[in-house]
Amino acid sequence: MKLSRKESTRRRHRRIRRDVVGTAERPRLSVFRSHQHIYAQVIDDTKQRTLASASTLESDLKSKSASGSTCDASVEVGRLIAQRSLEQGIKQVVFDRGGNLYHGRVKALADAAREGGLDF
Repeated sequence: MKLSRKESTRRRHRRIRRDVVGTAERPRLSVFRSHQHIYAQVIDDTKQRTLASASTLESDLKSKSASGSTCDASVEVGRLIAQRSLEQGIKQVVFDRGGNLYHGRVKALADAAREGGLDF
């Protein structure tokens, strides 16, 4: 039985989340990718709190890019999440790609966050 793309993504996400846990010292950088936008959050799983977030829905990012579903928009979100995390004093994170394959928009966001100063 061949799985649908959505079911494959769900299974990958569950498998990843078994091992990837964010702590206060090293929170989790979670990425969610929809067809039109990309979202990133830095999460402390022990306290169940979101410490920083960024997405292509924000007004300053909407004006820079014509579409939220491009690699250029993902790069901007990666830079912004890195900047906001560093302002909070967070330098090290655990990367959670959310069941998505590590290429394209997810890879662009991760590379931009690394360039912005995050270590993962």
